[in-house]
Amino acid sequence: MNSKAAWIFGVLVLLLLPARLRADPSPPPVVGMWQAYDDKTGHPNGVIRLYIQNGRLNGVVARLRDGVPADATCFKCSPPMKDKPILGLVILWGLKPDGDSWGGGTVLDPESGDTYRCNIRLAAPDKLELRGYVGISLFGRTQTWVRTR
Repeated sequence: MNSKAAWIFGVLVLLLLPARLRADPSPPPVVGMWQAYDDKTGHPNGVIRLYIQNGRLNGVVARLRDGVPADATCFKCSPPMKDKPILGLVILWGLKPDGDSWGGGTVLDPESGDTYRCNIRLAAPDKLELRGYVGISLFGRTQTWVRTR
């Protein structure tokens, strides 16, 4: 390669490099649709869409589990979620990145109306574990969610 060609190549690399650095990073692997499963029965428990808002991980009910009426509300919830439709309800909020997991958030159980501290970690690319607890993580339960479309 002659010096002129090398110079042109170098200029092109320098021009394209800043664009690559400005490019938006891909979304975190936890973002997307997840089929939740009841930790006691193992039955499907609805689909949750995880998304990032203001740097925090949140989750909204995207599909109800079979047998739940489309107009079901969170009648056991405390305000401001009381009597809100479960479909579209934010049930997971405020999780912050913590190494290879997300923590420091809250999860709402729409059936009981109870809220719990929670953390999430990917157990595999298409398998997520959500740990809900009161006080410390030792006193809680873990649900497995599977990525879905």
